[in-house]
Amino acid sequence: MPKVLIVGCGDLGGKVASQLALLGIETIGVRHSNIAISGVAIIQADVTQPATLNILNAVHPEVLIYCVAANGQTDAQYKAHYVDGLRHILATQVDNSSLKHVFFVSSTRVYGQKSEALLDESITAIPSDFGGERLLEAENLLKTLHCNTTVLRLSGIYGPGRLRMINLAKSPKNWPMQNSWSNRIHRDDAAAFMVFLVTQALAGKALAPCYIVTDAKPTTQYEVLQWIAAKLNVKAQVATPVIEGGKRLSNRAMLATGFKLQYPDFKAGYQSLLNEVSMQESLLPHGE
Repeated sequence: MPKVLIVGCGDLGGKVASQLALLGIETIGVRHSNIAISGVAIIQADVTQPATLNILNAVHPEVLIYCVAANGQTDAQYKAHYVDGLRHILATQVDNSSLKHVFFVSSTRVYGQKSEALLDESITAIPSDFGGERLLEAENLLKTLHCNTTVLRLSGIYGPGRLRMINLAKSPKNWPMQNSWSNRIHRDDAAAFMVFLVTQALAGKALAPCYIVTDAKPTTQYEVLQWIAAKLNVKAQVATPVIEGGKRLSNRAMLATGFKLQYPDFKAGYQSLLNEVSMQESLLPHGE
């Protein structure tokens, strides 16, 4: 039975882990807490504390997924979790002759440039802040490995429990002054794509060294907010600012793998979320 090690089993990594387990793949997850995930063997450890990772020396997966999140928006936290953490994990696998593929979950934050043109994987990433710089530094660690590697640059994740835009749409007075380009991916599509790539890697299929993971429709922030507000019957009497900044990202390479998005644009994804929120509210006791 193939074995997959997922380091970082939070919202996204946990979803990937549970789906791999359902496919009959032996899945081991590393996370801070010892909260169980059905079908997944959990190892409680901290990537910033190498001593807690010694147990991984005896785990020899065919596929490794590094899917952690920094504890805060500081350079120190990004270095500790993305750069040093990844280095610590890779050190536990130096003697693993079974390792076929390593996936690193990065972010489109590495593209600091602002562009009206569609950016794809052929465009050199030019970070504009510490976050992008640290993520790119971590990505470069993969170049030292002697197995296949793939960087997954995810755009803004939304989905169950991630209701920032819905909550913002309800309060037009709090909308941003600037209207910039934005890109997003539904959590379930991001997880499904990762599972798809893992099965391809285990089957010996060739994968690209990098994929931008985003939906098929870059949009402005105001287009999303105005659409959600209309669905909520919120009167958004706010003048639409001119489009300034941001970037537009292409998912052509992602779709070229044969993967199909469940939520190809923000309307499909947010309609699903709105339906879910409405259903949850209808189940609350009257008056809550």
